[in-house]
Amino acid sequence: MIEHAPDLSSDADWDEWGRRDPYFAVITHSKFRLNEITEQAKREFFDSGRAHVEYVLQTIQRNIDPSFAPKSILDFGCGVGRTLVPFARVARDVVGLDVSPAMLLEAKNNCREQCVTNVTLIASDDSLSTVPSEFNLVHSFIVLQHIPIDRGRLIFRNLLNRVAPGGVGAIHVLYSKNNYATTYGMGPRATPSDTSLGSMPAQSEEPKMQMNPYSLNELLWFMQVKGIKRFYADFTDHGGELGVFLFFQTAI
Repeated sequence: MIEHAPDLSSDADWDEWGRRDPYFAVITHSKFRLNEITEQAKREFFDSGRAHVEYVLQTIQRNIDPSFAPKSILDFGCGVGRTLVPFARVARDVVGLDVSPAMLLEAKNNCREQCVTNVTLIASDDSLSTVPSEFNLVHSFIVLQHIPIDRGRLIFRNLLNRVAPGGVGAIHVLYSKNNYATTYGMGPRATPSDTSLGSMPAQSEEPKMQMNPYSLNELLWFMQVKGIKRFYADFTDHGGELGVFLFFQTAI
């Protein structure tokens, strides 16, 4: 059987975003453009990360484990550290993974500016071979959608394997798009899809940003085979890109 090389184009695009417009790549609003971002906007950016972390922990405590208080956290696709920094305020050890050296450098600078010293930043690969251990919480939000589906499917399984016994996974994926309404959410998956970045004018020759929906049937199968008995999910909608944020606990 001939094995095809993985499509790494999304990695190169993401690193280019990291060099050219790292904050806008995470939250696509014009005020986060690198040539426009102010100190106030940057505070808002990290405030949104703090609110997200509070939501994640409260959702887990309300629906999965009332006593949940993670000591170790893996943040896959950490970008510039929007959620990494607030996670470091609540856990002993936090690892941030990203494929982009430019994003990791910006995350390092942000950790230093915010006096965060318990974060380890690591370059990622699809097998997560650089990840040193298992974690009480494995988190990934608005990340897998930017990765080609064949690779993202493998990453999802590897993220499951990094959740420690009794630990919790909080992993977000897209599953459909609003414009697939006539087929009840089922759309073509043969080629990756790109997003236009809303109504904001694009900068010249910007990198692509894939927005790939995954099969929930496949992902739930991976979870059940892993031994996960139940999960909680919140729906998400980012400008017509429909997703689910999956929360689940592994067996002890």
